[in-house]
Order: sequence, then structure tokens, then C-alpha cells
Amino acid sequence: MRSTLALVCAGLVFACAPAALAKAPDFAAAIADPGRPAEAKALDEGRKPAETLAFLGLKPGMKAADIVTGSGYWAEIMADVVGPKGKVTGFEPNQFTADAESLQKWQKLQARRPEVRWVSYPFEAFTAPPGSFDFTILNLNYHDLYWQSQEMGIPVADPAAFVTALYAATKPGGIVGVIDHVGPAGDTRAIVDKLHRIDPAVVKADFTKAGFVLEAESPLLANPQDDHSKPVFDPAIRGKTDRFLFRFRKPK
Repeated sequence: MRSTLALVCAGLVFACAPAALAKAPDFAAAIADPGRPAEAKALDEGRKPAETLAFLGLKPGMKAADIVTGSGYWAEIMADVVGPKGKVTGFEPNQFTADAESLQKWQKLQARRPEVRWVSYPFEAFTAPPGSFDFTILNLNYHDLYWQSQEMGIPVADPAAFVTALYAATKPGGIVGVIDHVGPAGDTRAIVDKLHRIDPAVVKADFTKAGFVLEAESPLLANPQDDHSKPVFDPAIRGKTDRFLFRFRKPK
């Protein structure tokens, strides 16, 4: 009886060992990476990267994407978190690297973090192979799917087509985190054009229609003092806007 019990216990310990030894995300180390540029670190207080990524559920070993990566802020942190067994892809619209200065910054980013896969794509035509990602972040840019700019070469885009493509690129059970500036209800394209904000209800509806499930939302980045009628570039509120934080999941 004792020997049988011992074998059962040993089996339980062995079975539980992989879970117990699973590496926890080290967000603090990723944020403290000395290779991160000073201008990126200056954004940490307002963006709360450790708390945000913990809420969204980024883990070591994940295949992750940062769409409209910009300066690479999220992609660089995520690359340190997912580690060598994971992979991060940073997507940047080719319209945003068309001028010499932006192109130079893009090239320096690629040189600084060669372990990240950097991809240029037409803003209005995002695509990725089916089932590519466990995790995707969209930071302060989903609203731009409702924006157009002749100066920037941004044509009228189809948000539904983008979310459908993202749904296909997400693995079953995969996560998409959306952060954006809270905007008023109304004509979405007009509001985005004027304020670069978006009604959170529009985002929920777009992602739900594509098949995603809104699993959770967080007040982590909220600012009740923000005047939603002001453009996000207004000096009085820039970098301190009221932002929503949604965690969507693709059903298994």
C-alpha cells in the first residue's frame, strides 16, 4: 500500500513539474533592458508596459506581433519577454517610412534588434499567414483604420477587412490587445479625422463581428480628466489621454 501510494505521489510530482518550472514573464527585466532608447523609457510612466502586458497575458515562448510598431516601443519589450523560444514581428506601414528621416529610424531599429522580424506592409492591406500569432498588440493606432491622408498616402481603408485578416492570423485561443484614445460616439471617420480618437463601442463591435470575444477590459490607462473633445495632439493632453484597454481572444 505504501509503495503504491509513493508511486502515485511521485507520478503527481512528475506530472506537475513542467508547470511548476514554467518560466514566468520577467517584465521588469525587459523594461530595464539597457539597450532600450532613452526616448522609449521616457514613455514608460504613461504607458505602464509591465502592468499592460501582464493584463493582456504575454508569456515567454509566444509568437507575438506589434502592428504599426512605430518606434518599436512594444516590440522591443515583447522580444525580451518572449525570449529565445518565442518570436516577435513588428509591422510598420511603408507609408510611414517613406521619407528619409523615418526610413533611417526604421533601419536603425532593425539593426538594433535583429532578433525581431521587421515587416513593411501597405497600411490599407495588412496580411499575415493563418495562425501566425499567439499575441498581438495594437497601441493607439486602430482608430487610424478609419482615417485617410492624401499627404501620407493613406487611402480609405476597410477596418472590417483588417480585423478579418487579423482574426485569420491569430491562433485559436490567441490574444489581441487593443489600446486607443477614448472618443465620443458619432460619425467614426469624421471623429477620427478631427480628433484621432475612437468610440470604444465601435472597437468592440468591429472585433466581435469578426469572431473575437472581448474577454476583459481594464481601467489601467484611463484618465477621467481628459476632455474627449480635444485632439490627442493638444499639448494640454498629449501623452495623457483617456485610453481604453481591451483583451480580445480568438475562441479555440
